Formats: sequence, structure tokens, C-alpha cells
Amino acid sequence: MIGVIVPAHNEEEVIEDCVQSLLKASTHPDLAREVVQIIVVLDNCRDRTGMLARSLGVSTMDVRVKNVGFARQTGARVALGHGARWLAFTDADSVVAPDWLAAQLALSADAVCGTVAVEDWGDYGERMHRHFQLTYSDADGHSHIHGANLGVSAAAYVAAGGFMGLESSEDVALVEALRASGAKIAWSRAPRVVTSVRPNFKAPGGFGATLARIEKLSQWVGADMGLAT
Repeated sequence: MIGVIVPAHNEEEVIEDCVQSLLKASTHPDLAREVVQIIVVLDNCRDRTGMLARSLGVSTMDVRVKNVGFARQTGARVALGHGARWLAFTDADSVVAPDWLAAQLALSADAVCGTVAVEDWGDYGERMHRHFQLTYSDADGHSHIHGANLGVSAAAYVAAGGFMGLESSEDVALVEALRASGAKIAWSRAPRVVTSVRPNFKAPGGFGATLARIEKLSQWVGADMGLAT
């Protein structure tokens, strides 16, 4: 079984697109009909996120901590308890490719760190788009870590101690722990994910927050700043 974990905090505007993409990915022929359990972890949700996710036939669970690391950790624990051999993680504002899961597994690694793409730059406009193209490595051998595009075997996840209960950078902490445990990590562009650049980002140290910081700093100094992982 494969477990897919999606942390969500008031995501009614985007959760359906996310879940529909995951449902499509779960039926890819290369998975040979392996069971895929999609778990949306509703973290202090006060909107229709849960109802919309359940209407599409996926599992939901509630936590009340507003902490993405804890949400990922809790969902992973449930999936492991159900016998998952592989855990895949994305975000509620992201859409995965139809071969996303198959691409992760095809790399034959203990863990997979994928890249992200952006299709709509919104208010950031073309300037941020150009900056992203110049500074972001969407190629095999990159060094980016995204909770929106991350996979790990059950054995490697447990050996590394799993996600920490961090409000942000929980993905970075997990990958550092995987490295320390000797896990084989594939840094690949093959598993494709499109994510958003919405201004109302949820993780204070995540991708959205990084873009907002770059935009603010570039306005202050009158020049583009480096895009962090």
C-alpha cells in the first residue's frame, strides 16, 4: 500500500483540484493497481475543506494544532498503521502529475526530493517568473526540498524518526535526518508538481513565504535576491 498525506488548513478553494490530481495519480498503470490511501489531515479547518475532500472519496482526519509538521506526522502514522510501504507528501494548494507516484517509485530510492513548477504567478507577475527561472534548478541533481513533492519509504521514514512537529521547515528537518541515517535520496525532476504562489501562504518558512520575502527584499534594495530552497 502507498500512503499519500496532504496537510490542509482552510483550503476549500484548492482542495478539490489537489485531490482529483491525486486520485488520477493513484490509478497510473505502472502502480499495477496497488492500493493508494489518500489522507487529508484537516488542521484546525473551519471551512468546507473536509466535506469537499470526503465528497471525492478520500479519508480525512482532524487535528487542532495549526502545525504542518504535526499534521504530516499524524497522517504518516495512520498510513503506516495501515501497512503503507511508501509515503508521499504534497500540499493542498498543489496539483500532482498523473505519473507522480509512479515516478517516485521508479527511482528506486529510499526517499525522493522533487521540484515544483508554477503556472500562475498572480500578482508577482513576470519579474518574479524570470527571477525563478534564473535561480531555481528544475533539473536532476537539484538541492531543493519541498513538502509539496516528497516521497519516502516506510522503512527509511521510521529509521529517520519521521517528521518533527515544526510549524515550517519540517520537510528540511526530515531530509536532514534521512541523510544522517544513511538513506539513499534521489534529487529528481521526474515527479512533477505544480504549486501556487498565493499571498495567504500557511507555513511561515515555506515556499510562499520565501517568495514574499524575496519580493520585499528586492523592493528594498532595488535588485533581485537569491531564491532559497
